Amino acid sequence: MTASHDVRKDPAGVAGDGFLVDVFPRVRRPDAGTVLIDEWDAGGREGQRAVLEGAARAWEGTPLPAGFLSRVLFAGTDGRSVLDYAQWTSEAAHREFVRSEDTGRSGRIAAAPDAVGGVGGEGPARYRLYRSMLPEGEPAAPGCVVRVAFRTTGHDAARELVDGLFGLVGERQQGAGAIASHFHLGEDGTRVVNYSEWTTPEAHQRVVDAQLGGGGDVMRFIHGLPGVEPLGFRRYTSPRGLVRA
Repeated sequence: MTASHDVRKDPAGVAGDGFLVDVFPRVRRPDAGTVLIDEWDAGGREGQRAVLEGAARAWEGTPLPAGFLSRVLFAGTDGRSVLDYAQWTSEAAHREFVRSEDTGRSGRIAAAPDAVGGVGGEGPARYRLYRSMLPEGEPAAPGCVVRVAFRTTGHDAARELVDGLFGLVGERQQGAGAIASHFHLGEDGTRVVNYSEWTTPEAHQRVVDAQLGGGGDVMRFIHGLPGVEPLGFRRYTSPRGLVRA
């Protein structure tokens, strides 16, 4: 059985046993071996709030295994969607947690969204961080996450998409208010997710309006790739969850 930690939040908002509460995850942390990403449609602002609060309550007093690094939920700026981003040291560590004999422990976390009503998720997909576009100098603190998704026909198409974007725009994140873009490849080769960090939702929209129109170089490249289908983006704020310090 993996060692576990009983998480309890103190009045200052910092959890015991080295966890930070309600902060953005450290996407490029070197100990993260696998990432789980899921999205839900909570139906509206009331359902969205219920999902986030339900998940937050599920953490308190919940023992967490040593392989757990973070799980953070975000509120969509559309007033209904929820993004779930979780990091583990390895796929094996997560699978051990799921099949643990202590079903109450895993159930309190895994079933938190279901406890507040069916919100339309299909279950988390497993990803690995592949490449990141980083800023020049010290990055600003993120205030918004933009989830950009693609459907791909296999690992080759997924890597061609990401590598081609780097070849087109370079290694550095571009755009006023942009912080970083972290490209995750689905383990089955059918998805690519860009977890993109921005200072504000408004900063991202300004760059979309100015640089990412359908006639621009980036979109022409994406639409010209065989085996790649863009699935659009959503913007998220207000992180709720735990991040191991």
